[in-house]
Amino acid sequence: MANLDSWVDCRREEFESKLKEWVEIPTVSVDPERRIDIDRGADAAVSYLRSLGAEAERVETPGNPVVLGKFTTGSNRRTVTIYNHLDVQPANEPQWTRPAFVFHKEGNRYAGRGSTDDKGPALTALFGARYAVEQGTPINIQFIWELEEEIGSPNFEHFVRDNVSCLGTDSIAVSDTIWIARGKPAIAYGLRGLAPIRLVLETGTKDVHSGLVGGAARNPIGELCQVIAECYDARTGKVRIPGFYDDVARTTKAELSSFLASGFNVRKFKAAHELKKIRSEDASEVVKRIWGLPTFEVHGIAGGYTGPGVKTAVAPKAEAKISMRLVPNQNPDHIFKLVKSFIKERNPDVQIHPESFLRPFLGPHQGPYANAARDAMKTAFGKDPAFVREGGSIGAVVTMHKYLRAPIVFLGLSLPEHGYHAPNENFDWEQASGGMKMFARYFENISGIQDGEPFPPRATGL
Repeated sequence: MANLDSWVDCRREEFESKLKEWVEIPTVSVDPERRIDIDRGADAAVSYLRSLGAEAERVETPGNPVVLGKFTTGSNRRTVTIYNHLDVQPANEPQWTRPAFVFHKEGNRYAGRGSTDDKGPALTALFGARYAVEQGTPINIQFIWELEEEIGSPNFEHFVRDNVSCLGTDSIAVSDTIWIARGKPAIAYGLRGLAPIRLVLETGTKDVHSGLVGGAARNPIGELCQVIAECYDARTGKVRIPGFYDDVARTTKAELSSFLASGFNVRKFKAAHELKKIRSEDASEVVKRIWGLPTFEVHGIAGGYTGPGVKTAVAPKAEAKISMRLVPNQNPDHIFKLVKSFIKERNPDVQIHPESFLRPFLGPHQGPYANAARDAMKTAFGKDPAFVREGGSIGAVVTMHKYLRAPIVFLGLSLPEHGYHAPNENFDWEQASGGMKMFARYFENISGIQDGEPFPPRATGL
């Protein structure tokens, strides 16, 4: 590791310079007016890959482009694909202490939108790949950098499907996940799926005086609230729809033990997310709820008057925005049918509009790639990682699993204090430098995997 340590230290200035350049390109995918910045970001990424000796191109889609790059070291060698995204969330929160798209360095900390989600980890993986290539590691390394992840990857399937013949790979690594605590390495192996819906109820055409029609007119806001209350218990989160939990893959004792080994702490969890109260104070119960169980969440109810005071009118229409996070073995289409039938039985006038569904994902936490990842993370950060699941969803992972048919390993580097999607987002040199060493070791490890010959296993409770 001595040579690698020195190599990483010598690349710090270049890493910081490149992260500054990329952070200061506001690649906000949700804003159509930022399309020129999206293209600038893609072109900057292509240019940098080429400057390092990689083949690289900007591949157009019906939406934003995808950056595709590759270090080819030999025609008969295994290929690993690294996925990251270069688009970012908007940064309009008033809590930003400095301009969000102006890179700021303070000691080992790097502040700016996209620094941890996901430009910093993308560059970290690239630097690890550079080292591997320079050292002659016998593996081909391919990069897929998306620019629509923050809006649900609406055109990523188009990209993969249309380019599947040139995207062949033996494995995939995703560097877009979060540890639970600094100093507690974690490897995610599962993602929850997502089934968002909109409930709409229209009972009139205009606001009407409650003194004239109250008692006779239907109230769509109240009726939607009643329907939602019948769907789930808002105090406990328990879903009341028959069949909702039937296909849930139960969390095993070994999985739960590994979840807790990640460094999860209820007090820190509440503090990190600024939650005053939560549904349980038991750590085992909380990790099961955020990683191993499905949810029913109400994100907003719109309708009627929301200004100061009270306007005594009955609204003509109301809409509720709801999503269900799903766990392995649950099918979003099946869940939607259950929900739709349940609601229609109780209020047939409610319109139920499905949005884009996403299946849950469960990857390997045993076997050669998991063992290679475990060794790489311990070598770089000094501790055995815990294997956990992610409560969120990454649409591109499901698409790659569907079309590329390769094992997917998550090698994330972000921390809760880095502020995913939050004001004052940041990354730091400790995670970046350790991540470079981790990726370099991982590439070395998997280069030696042969079909049917697993990477030497390490002890694990899973």
